[in-house]
Amino acid sequence: MAENERKHYRQLYIEVEAGAIFAFIPGTIVDILVKEGDKVKKGQPLCTLHAMKMDNKICSDIDGVVAKINIEPNQNVTKNDVLIKIDKE
Repeated sequence: MAENERKHYRQLYIEVEAGAIFAFIPGTIVDILVKEGDKVKKGQPLCTLHAMKMDNKICSDIDGVVAKINIEPNQNVTKNDVLIKIDKE
C-alpha cells in the first residue's frame, strides 16, 4: 500500500467524524469485506479485526460510499487508527 492515511489519536476521548471507521482495540486485520466505491448501509460489516483471540466485525455507522481503505489483510493496527473512510450519500 503506497499511501497510508491512518491517523493515530492519543487522547482518551476523541471526537470522530461520521464515516471514519476506527479500530476500537489493537489487533490484526483478518479480512476486508468491501472495496473503494462500494455503497454500504448502516450496520453493514466492513472488515474483520482479530484481537484477544476473537474475530470482531467492524460495521459501518452511516449509509454511504467507501471513499478510502487504509488497511490490508494481516496488517496490525492500534487503537483509534482510522481503518476505512465512508462518505455520506
